[in-house]
Amino acid sequence: MSAPATSVEEKPLLSVQGLTKHFPARGGRIVHAVEDVSFDIPRGSTVGLVGESGSGKTTAGRALLRLIEPTGGKALFEGVDLFSLSQREMRGYRQRLQIVFQDPFSSLNPRMRIGGIIGEALSTAGYPRGRRRAERIGELLTLVGLSPDHAGRYPHEFSGGQRQRIGIARALAVEPQFIVADEPVSALDVSVQAQVLNLFGDLQKKLGLTLLFIAHDLSVVEYLCDEVVVMYLGRVMERGPSRLVYAAPRHPYTKALLATAPVPDPTRRRTHTPLHGDIPSPIAPPSGCVFRTRCPEAIAACAQAVPPVEHVGGGHYVACIRHNEKLPDLNRVDHRQGAAL
Repeated sequence: MSAPATSVEEKPLLSVQGLTKHFPARGGRIVHAVEDVSFDIPRGSTVGLVGESGSGKTTAGRALLRLIEPTGGKALFEGVDLFSLSQREMRGYRQRLQIVFQDPFSSLNPRMRIGGIIGEALSTAGYPRGRRRAERIGELLTLVGLSPDHAGRYPHEFSGGQRQRIGIARALAVEPQFIVADEPVSALDVSVQAQVLNLFGDLQKKLGLTLLFIAHDLSVVEYLCDEVVVMYLGRVMERGPSRLVYAAPRHPYTKALLATAPVPDPTRRRTHTPLHGDIPSPIAPPSGCVFRTRCPEAIAACAQAVPPVEHVGGGHYVACIRHNEKLPDLNRVDHRQGAAL
């Protein structure tokens, strides 16, 4: 999916700058869940936030919406720093910022009918009880591929994929501009995953939504996302346009994630080394580059300092002392020769 055309001067809908989240642990120790994470989300685009379990991506997504309070950084939503707002001021943004959770069953009240679950969200948008609200509930269910008749049923009467559609309908009820989709397909069968991904793609185009799509599988976000942000142990390893990150990954961690992604062609040979070992504890992250203890290309210098996230060309950024040499600007092309300048 390609992002809608925008002017060069247009600012991103959301600009994340230095997002940090620490949790206290026993013995006065600190869990470094998210460290100095920065990226932009252009209006009307879908950005994928990818990494293994324990990489900090879900914490980052929830901190952006202040479902948990960030430790530091900024989140500029249309120029307003969400982190600087009081709880009362933040309530004014809740309709514009929504989330779809990973587990569709636990996120729905089992004692309520579907119409009531979506109706609660509509109440916050000012829909009075009565015919108009019932019509709107039917419209939302139809929008996500369900029937208006489903409004009278309970969550346990639906499959996992259908429950996730209900969660999406609830998020859409308040007509948000921005949605965090927190691993919304990881608990679903592969065939159902494709259906839900297609739904997100259709809704993004139809409603002009801006999405942050969190996943642990690079193959999941490849189809859906315009840009990808790769996280490991709370830090950004690589980010950039999907076409560049998938075609020419620069960070060893990104390459390892791609090596573990399913390949539909059994004759196709993998070109990258799969990832081995376990992710370290965020209470005691490695010095220097946090990926160095599992990196097949690590050298002694990797332990000395945290590598900065540097631009290597074409909107592609990498945090690696061995792989951040500058590339030609891939956006500048001599069309007569078909070569990058």
